[in-house]
Amino acid sequence: MEERFYLPDINRLSVLSATILLGYALTRFVAIPSRSAILGIFGIQITLQVDFKTAVSLIVALLAAVGSDWLLRGHPSQANKKSKWGKNLQHWFLPALTAWVIGVPLNNLAGGTGWWIVFGMGGILLVLVFMAEYSVANPTEVRFPAASLGLTGLSFGLYLLLAIALQSAGSRLYLLLPALVLAAGLVSLRTFYLRLKGQWLLNWVGGIAVIVGQLTIGLHYLPLTPVRFGLLLLGPTYALTSFAVLRGEKKSWQEMFAEPLVMLVLVWGLAIWLQ
Repeated sequence: MEERFYLPDINRLSVLSATILLGYALTRFVAIPSRSAILGIFGIQITLQVDFKTAVSLIVALLAAVGSDWLLRGHPSQANKKSKWGKNLQHWFLPALTAWVIGVPLNNLAGGTGWWIVFGMGGILLVLVFMAEYSVANPTEVRFPAASLGLTGLSFGLYLLLAIALQSAGSRLYLLLPALVLAAGLVSLRTFYLRLKGQWLLNWVGGIAVIVGQLTIGLHYLPLTPVRFGLLLLGPTYALTSFAVLRGEKKSWQEMFAEPLVMLVLVWGLAIWLQ
């Protein structure tokens, strides 16, 4: 492994982070009436309400994904290569998820000191994610193992925060379900790519998404606190992802079951212990 490391272009990083945060800052000063639409599915009427804050969250998530690609095009390992659309697709997932997760509490906080604390911490987290993604662009870089481990842990941490925030906001199931299923798929997909050297394991991603979806439906109707709800979802999501990774690494059956089961017991034990 080469004893060198690279830092992203400070101008690109600053512009990208500032643009995303500016989008969230505007939601405090711009008020646009929400729009409602009624959809009929199998005879069931579902009312979808889209407001300015929701639109901003989706736009900044897309901006974070595309911006990550733009940032990585300045990496020395890609400087002399032809740019292709989607070349850095694996680096889009976590920045988009981070921007999305930041928006959930910001959209539900009325303002004041709490809003600005979340805003500031979210900005720092966003910059760290961009820098970590830049570090794993080249597997020979000296910071790759640490950055890869950090991104994996951060992915599951963001998933936990998203589940807690959505449940705290009292989201309806038709909004909660696709959000958490999509997030679980993205987290597992990014973990597979990092730990299995470029493998996607789409069949496992689909299986994990289905299981998480079933658990989300069941847990949503139980009288659980948001933290317990998030932990009960995080446990099996991490355990299944870890099992798939260990299987892909051709570990022994004892190793394949040991880590996932231990983490599942610890996370679920924490969920039971918390009041």
